[in-house]
Amino acid sequence: TSNTQGWRSRESRDRVAIEDVSEQWAVLSLQGPRSRRLLAGLAPAVDGLGYFDLVGGTIAGARVTISRTGFTGDLGYEIWMDAADALAIWDALMAAGHDYGITPTGILAMDMARVEAGLFMLDVDYTPASHAWIAGQRSSPYEMGLGWTVNLDKQGYFVGRRALEREHREGSSWKMVGLEIDWEGLEREYAAVGMPPQIPASAVRGSIPIYQDKRQVGYASTSTWSPVLKKYIALAHLAKPHHEPG
Repeated sequence: TSNTQGWRSRESRDRVAIEDVSEQWAVLSLQGPRSRRLLAGLAPAVDGLGYFDLVGGTIAGARVTISRTGFTGDLGYEIWMDAADALAIWDALMAAGHDYGITPTGILAMDMARVEAGLFMLDVDYTPASHAWIAGQRSSPYEMGLGWTVNLDKQGYFVGRRALEREHREGSSWKMVGLEIDWEGLEREYAAVGMPPQIPASAVRGSIPIYQDKRQVGYASTSTWSPVLKKYIALAHLAKPHHEPG
C-alpha cells in the first residue's frame, strides 16, 4: 500500500507531456535474400545483426536506426529515419540496389508475400484477447502455431498455465493452418455459371467459411494467389479434427 501511495504522489507532482511524432518519422523496408549484402555496403554495422536486433548508422549522410525485421518471411531490414531524410535514403538504396535487381514494392505485394510465408496479422487473422468480445474470439498460442513460445517447464505459476497445460495434454480445439485451393475444383465452380476463374489481384482479408459436407468446419482469414507457388492459398482456422492433414 505504501509503495502504491508513493507512486501516486510522485505522479501528481511530475508533469508529463505526450506528443504524437508519427508524422516526423519514416520507415523503409528492404527485404530479400541479398538485402544484407546490399545494405552492408551503405551501413556496415548491419553485417552480423541478429534477428530483431537494432543498430544505428548513417545512410546518405542521414542518421538511421536499422532493425532486422520485416513482414515477408525473407531476410530483411527496416530502416527508420527522420521523414525529411526519407527521399535521399530511398535514392541511395535504389542506386546501391541497381545491380541487385532491386524493385520498388508496395504493401499489397508484401501482403501476398507474408501469406506465402505463413505470417499472420493482428486483427486480420486473429483477434487479440484485449479486443475480443466473447471467449470464442480468443485464440491460444497452440492454436496459432506459437506453442514454441510456451514454457511449461517454467517454475511457479503464470497466467493461463493450467489452461495451457490442459490444451497441451488434450490437443487444441482449433488450429491455424495453410490451405491450398484445388485449381480444377475452382475452375468447375466458375464454369458452372459460365465464367472464367477470377483471381483477386491482392490478398483478400476477410472471413470466408470452409465447409465439409455442407457443414462449416472453419474459416479462411486471409487468402491470396501465390506468385511463388503458382497456386491459390489461404491462412485458415479449422476445428478439430479437420485441421489434421488429409
